[in-house]
Amino acid sequence: MFIVHVFIHVQPEYLEEFKAATLANVRNSIQEPGIARFDFLQDTDPNRFTLVEVYRAPEDAAQHKQTPHYMVWRDTVEHMMAEPRTNAKYTNIAPGEEGWDAGSANTP
Repeated sequence: MFIVHVFIHVQPEYLEEFKAATLANVRNSIQEPGIARFDFLQDTDPNRFTLVEVYRAPEDAAQHKQTPHYMVWRDTVEHMMAEPRTNAKYTNIAPGEEGWDAGSANTP
């Protein structure tokens, strides 16, 4: 698996709009065959978020960035950021390859 954590800091006045746009992206992203999980987390600081994107292979991450729903999300939320988003990339140790699929439980 290829795992990406995306760290996002949103301007407070865009909080609800950002959450709505991101939930739409999550709903579409988890339908992609190359995505095993796509989690949307809010920090204890309500203006900070993390996306946990679990791809079956690194090329699936690149394909995700070519989808219409990702491009809409990217363009919609860009002006909402308090600072540029950052990311960290990982490979899994545990769970194994079969342990990431959340199925319908991953649908918000």
